Amino acid sequence: MHPIIEGIIDGVIQTSALEWIAVICGVASVIYSMRENILVYPTGIVSVLIYVYLAFVYKLYADMGVNGYYFVMSVYGWYYWTNTDGKKDQIPVSINSFKENIYSVAILLGSFGLLVFILKNYTDSDVPIWDATTTAFAILGMWLMARKKLENWIAWIITDIISIPLYFHKGLVLTSFQFLMFTVLATMGYFSWKKSLESQATTSN
Repeated sequence: MHPIIEGIIDGVIQTSALEWIAVICGVASVIYSMRENILVYPTGIVSVLIYVYLAFVYKLYADMGVNGYYFVMSVYGWYYWTNTDGKKDQIPVSINSFKENIYSVAILLGSFGLLVFILKNYTDSDVPIWDATTTAFAILGMWLMARKKLENWIAWIITDIISIPLYFHKGLVLTSFQFLMFTVLATMGYFSWKKSLESQATTSN
């Protein structure tokens, strides 16, 4: 058997029960998000709390911080999605305005710069740029998702693609494959939300 395949199999076999739970809840959360189902948030909360612990153990400090941020934004998103005028269950999908795009770029660049500085100067991280890049895009993605913006899927696709080799490099093989699955699901989610947005436009006309 090829050494790489053997390594993948061994990595999956050695995956802890805790990581399995985090992966399953994480995948469920993405699927629920794709379907605009409010269960995206309770399942996501379970997953991110586990990953706070795992990221600390594997010295992925930026990821640990961002999962704490995910928790806060999940609570906010849960409230925001359902805080309607009573005529509908949830707020509809929308796209960024020009001003919101400026805010998004500021969030991305600001969080990346801050994370690189912290990771290089105050931690023993051996992948500061890599870790900061995935985390910055994830911070943006979570904010946009909580606001139910179509652009959140673009940020998640970029996050997932970069995370695949990062987690494999760190020995979290199952999580690496989870991000491969997330890339596919995020792409599907983009087109699903885009269809929802187009449906709203048709209905309003």
